[in-house]
Amino acid sequence: MKKIKVFLLAAGFTLCLIGQVFAAETALPEEYTAPPGDLLPAVTARSAVVMEATTGKILYSRNMDERRYPASTTKIMTLIVALEEGSLDDMVAASENASHTEGSTIWLEPGEKMRMLDLLYGMMLVSGNDATVAVAEHIAGSVDAFAQRMTAKAHEIGAVNTSFVNSSGLPDERHYTTAHDLALIAAYGYGNPMFEQIVSTKERQIPWGKNDYDRVLRNENQMLWLYDGGNGVKTGYTDAAGRCLVSAAKRDGIQLVAVVLDSQYMWNDSIALLNYGFEKIHPVKLAAKNSTIKTVDVISGRKKSLELKLAEDLTVPEADQDQGKFFKVIHSPDQVYAAVRQGDVLGTMDIMYDGKKIASANLVAAESIEKKSFFLAVYQGVARCVQFILA
Repeated sequence: MKKIKVFLLAAGFTLCLIGQVFAAETALPEEYTAPPGDLLPAVTARSAVVMEATTGKILYSRNMDERRYPASTTKIMTLIVALEEGSLDDMVAASENASHTEGSTIWLEPGEKMRMLDLLYGMMLVSGNDATVAVAEHIAGSVDAFAQRMTAKAHEIGAVNTSFVNSSGLPDERHYTTAHDLALIAAYGYGNPMFEQIVSTKERQIPWGKNDYDRVLRNENQMLWLYDGGNGVKTGYTDAAGRCLVSAAKRDGIQLVAVVLDSQYMWNDSIALLNYGFEKIHPVKLAAKNSTIKTVDVISGRKKSLELKLAEDLTVPEADQDQGKFFKVIHSPDQVYAAVRQGDVLGTMDIMYDGKKIASANLVAAESIEKKSFFLAVYQGVARCVQFILA
């Protein structure tokens, strides 16, 4: 019986998603014509961008700084603030306000308690507006206060053309962003492993109150199935916003983020953007694992010098005209004291791009060097004195 209930619940979720997709497909915006010279004229989105996440390099854009409504792509920022300010193991009680939130839902009941982490999955996989309100109220006391934190965090990231007034993305003329800002926000998110884990999850079960069966969540973001390397991030739709999608993919260590806002065919648009991005950028190894980066003096050791080797490969995403824009910065002392053990971390090497650190690896001791004994130190000291006198 339990398995039958889980199956029926999954079917209900699927039908709900199909209904949402059908509604979005049939409520298309007025056809958009790409401007002359546009590199991807088949893309139907009014605003679009594809960006490399670590460098922030824009590989293609269309009206990326025009103000638009984000719909449920808002939840990307909700997730970031929740991960940074909340505790994943907190038990969150849903208020009346949360349970009665309009729009897409995970059907929270007033007073129902759920772990923060499960709410975040419900928020990102099936776009539960009620989950976002429960999270916001738990962390900040109110949705208004939480939205202020969202906006402040967006501006800190560099998304300065963004304003949030709620945690869900429900329409409000004061609630807006740009394609570029959403790309910056999503790229920032990928710096947190838990962010990537949540937004790349295809399916998950979370508890359902007092029921003897779970909620079954299937991610609405079809790019996780459609696109090789797809690993995020969030869909969105309202009449005011049109069809929106922030998508992402990782290949050969390169993380791309694509955004389409007010799109007629968001899946096709996003695939075209990511394909274009991966054609324009490729991984380049600037320094190899175990290569000698620096030699330092050793004080009081049985050997006078020590090689520092790179602990891992340093690979960068290089696009056209990027040659010569990556700089290596070494942080290590010029001398170390014995004893030293092979593998000891004695510094780092950073890779900089446009003034921003985009990669880093440790510098480690290539070998062990013992501290010389007292008698050896005396002998060597006497030998140096004799050598000096004879000279």
